[in-house]
Amino acid sequence: MNVLSGVSEFFGLDIGSTGIRAVQLRTVNGTKSYFKYGFTAIDAKMAGSDSENDLQKLGQVIKQLVSQAGMTTNNVAVGISSQRVFTTVVDIDRLSNDELAKAIRYQADSLIPTPLAESKIDWALIGDSPVDKTKVELLLSSVPNVFVEKRLESLEAIGLNVIAFEPDSLALTRALLKTGNIAPTMIIDIAAKSTDIIVVVDGIPRLTRSIPTGTEAIIRSAMQTLNIDEKQAQQFVFKFGMSKEKLEGQILQAIGGTIDILTSEIEKSIKFFQQRYSNYKLDHMIVTGGASVIPEFPLHLANKFGANVEIGNAWSNVAFPRDRQNELLALSNQFGVAVGLAERNE
Repeated sequence: MNVLSGVSEFFGLDIGSTGIRAVQLRTVNGTKSYFKYGFTAIDAKMAGSDSENDLQKLGQVIKQLVSQAGMTTNNVAVGISSQRVFTTVVDIDRLSNDELAKAIRYQADSLIPTPLAESKIDWALIGDSPVDKTKVELLLSSVPNVFVEKRLESLEAIGLNVIAFEPDSLALTRALLKTGNIAPTMIIDIAAKSTDIIVVVDGIPRLTRSIPTGTEAIIRSAMQTLNIDEKQAQQFVFKFGMSKEKLEGQILQAIGGTIDILTSEIEKSIKFFQQRYSNYKLDHMIVTGGASVIPEFPLHLANKFGANVEIGNAWSNVAFPRDRQNELLALSNQFGVAVGLAERNE
């Protein structure tokens, strides 16, 4: 959802549920190169609020972050979380561009969850429908007007120039998939409050889902089952994870039920994808966020689904100095959206 185009310098801004991340890249000899980044933790209640007071507070936090990170531009591409944006793949008759635009608006009214008059919609033509050769396949996204307008106002109020809003799923896909990757790939991003599941073919998301279960639910399971406080639970979950040997497998037993909820949703997503795209085999997964740092969770997925599972690298398409490698790779699992936004070709 572009607001302006042709901007040569900008940064990506990921406003998450518990933290804000910003990344600025520069193009050197045709290659995106690392330039600057910033991070600050935020209160989850403020992040999820639409009240003017909280939006003003959020704006000041962002302003301070941009200043401290030393961003050299006020132009910004902003991510929209999966909880705010609706994305789906639809089949539509083969039409001219003008007719297609009219037909999409007509069909969108019955597809998107909010009234068309109160929504901003965006779409991209993917290609032939895999289930009906007389139709074409479209990626359709919508977001409530009021959310975009409020976010735009709060960012403009602190002097930022928003050049684009983009769903997190698209940004994450751009960052985590190596250039040229066309094989079907499932991206699993476990955040604090939710888990995003994205299935990508030819670099385009064909299935996006957001599950209201994240690392907080996993940690809560450990707290309740083992009767320990939150800090202890965090330490145990991220140190021992799903190991059967460590602590006699107590952590695995404590969080196993919540992990099963996630793997069940992953399994449903695989089946849904395979029903529509029967010619493709989905056996490659990329894990990021909390999914990549819970010990043995990637191995658990590999064993359960017979898949090739890799840890996502947000900087996989970005050049960076060798002396920054350890620092940047340590941040990788939390910076996929911000890096992907910064990689946009405006």
